[in-house]
Amino acid sequence: MTSLAEGMLTGIPLTLLIAATATVLLVLLALGLSTASRRLLGIRVGPARALGAGLVGVASLVVYGQVLHHREDLGALSTIQIPLALFTAMATLAVLEVFLPYGSWARPLQAVRGIGDRLRRAHRYSQISRILVRNGLGWVLRGRGGWDRAMRPGAFGDQSARSARRAMEECGGALIKLGQVLSTRRDLLPPHFIDEFSRLQSDVPPAPWPEVEAVLRKELGRPVSEVFESIDHVPLAAASIAQVHRARLRDGPTVVVKIQRPGIREAVERDLDIVLAVSRSLQNRVRAAQAFGLRELSDGFAQSVREELDFRIEARNASAVAKATGGLRGDAPVRIPQVHYEYTSARVLVQEWLDGVTLDRAAADADRAGYDRGALARTAFHSMLHQILRVGIFHADPHPGNMLLLEDGRIGLIDFGSVGRIDPAARLAIRELLVAVDRGDPAGLHDALLTLLGTRATLHEDLLPGPLLERELGRFMARHLGVDAQPDTEMFTALFRMLARFGLAVPPEVAAVFRALATIEGTLTRLAPDFNLLQEARAFAVGLFTDRLRSKPFAPPAGEGAEGDSAVPSAVSALLHGAAQELLHVLPMVRRLPRRAERISAALEEGRLGVRIRVLADERERRFVSGLVHQVTISLMAACTGLMGVVLVVFGTGRGPQVTRRLELYPLLGYHVLALSAILMLRALYTAMRRPG
Repeated sequence: MTSLAEGMLTGIPLTLLIAATATVLLVLLALGLSTASRRLLGIRVGPARALGAGLVGVASLVVYGQVLHHREDLGALSTIQIPLALFTAMATLAVLEVFLPYGSWARPLQAVRGIGDRLRRAHRYSQISRILVRNGLGWVLRGRGGWDRAMRPGAFGDQSARSARRAMEECGGALIKLGQVLSTRRDLLPPHFIDEFSRLQSDVPPAPWPEVEAVLRKELGRPVSEVFESIDHVPLAAASIAQVHRARLRDGPTVVVKIQRPGIREAVERDLDIVLAVSRSLQNRVRAAQAFGLRELSDGFAQSVREELDFRIEARNASAVAKATGGLRGDAPVRIPQVHYEYTSARVLVQEWLDGVTLDRAAADADRAGYDRGALARTAFHSMLHQILRVGIFHADPHPGNMLLLEDGRIGLIDFGSVGRIDPAARLAIRELLVAVDRGDPAGLHDALLTLLGTRATLHEDLLPGPLLERELGRFMARHLGVDAQPDTEMFTALFRMLARFGLAVPPEVAAVFRALATIEGTLTRLAPDFNLLQEARAFAVGLFTDRLRSKPFAPPAGEGAEGDSAVPSAVSALLHGAAQELLHVLPMVRRLPRRAERISAALEEGRLGVRIRVLADERERRFVSGLVHQVTISLMAACTGLMGVVLVVFGTGRGPQVTRRLELYPLLGYHVLALSAILMLRALYTAMRRPG
């Protein structure tokens, strides 16, 4: 009895040890099968899914082992269990990735969590749908033909534009802002849509003061009366996102308080989701939307609107422009209001009050005060050019409501919710472009444009014969930039459409520059109808290049009189002016030469100078061809090994050495080759199914 108990005590740890060892071996085998299957399929999956596929392979290994164990005459096939188990693990991963991609398990959870947002979004979408149908735009929802007809001038196009404008006004919120942004994109929309969208107004009934006061109190963190000595309950202006009130700080100056409308952030986010969903749907269904990059446009619009919802960004923008242009100085020709950061938050912006009238109503005031309207327009435009060409940060929305004629005769800039930024290379390219316009040089304009567009142009160089583009630019200059030409927004439209016709996409930051110039052109012509924007821009750009020469005027040598030798300074001045003009022509090329020479010399020194061939020059092309060759190679190997296996099994039966009583050597090899062929074929099929297009 004692010996039996001792045997049981010693047998239990041994059993546990055997079970633990078997478990570890199974896990290691499963990990090995999962790793091999992932590598053979060329995919990355989570550890749980990989381990599950490995365990399925181990289970198949056990099943194959049981089948072979009961068939002693097939024992020689035991070595085929491993490739068959590997094939099973690979098939499991392939099926899971095709029908249940990795990470899809989380989508139902996300859907449950966001069911409230989805219901609110669906309700808003139904509202917009009813508004579209009510305004005769039901064909937009049905996805039927009509886009091409709407884009063409005519009765249907004009009616579609009016209906779209009325629908946006009725929808309000972010959709009004979308229409206002589209009204500046003459490169995307035809004139009849631009004219209608330009009439969009964001004036809406103001929010009740108690609701506005609650937002103000929450953002300030204290009662409103502790910060402001007085504040007007009736706003100066009310827009879709915010409304503006006049107030006076306690023991301080008069200020403007911009307050975000209660609940507007949630409403704007809901509308942005709908705008993004519709634009992506149109991008997939409408050819014109693909050509214009509608999805990129909507993504950029959503980002800009979200930035406008944070007034701290607007405050930083205003301070950055003011610091770069000296707009906070008392003697600055263009004033920018100072931000009171101690009272500014994401939903409240407090700025200095500027006494003045908007430029759309400033003409009569300027005449009464005796101001030179042309000089005022020139001052405002030179400030914009200074921001663009010298500083690189500029007011991107200089419409008449954002520019003031102050009581002291200076210009004021307000509302910095939309600000553009361009890098030094783009600023230099814009200067070169304006200098080429001043010289009437299509070749220089061609080079400046390609430099300005950067890699977007180099990607299409094979579609852009240089002489053809230069001829088009020459026609453009003759039509819009001649001696008697008066630049207008149509000039920018023609330029954008010409670039689009040649397959060139304008970068967003560059498009912002052109939009700002087109907007300020319309603003300043209200103040001074004879103001020539192009002439001023050309003179400003040329002045940037010749500042150094003009800063050192010619002085006659000592001892020479001013009477007898007056012709000499004049002749030398004319010579210097001519030399300066020629220098302007070659300066861009001269500036690029040292950099290119340094690259060539470095490549020679390091032994990596080569000639770039257009065939397969792009990295994406090389990846595609490499993947295609790899796919063909795997498919050929799978087909060849499969054919070899069939030949060995069919024609080798009964002809080779006997391995077992019922199995010869050649069929045995054939079964192994067929297993290898199955693995390669599965790899080829999965790669073909996963490859896009």
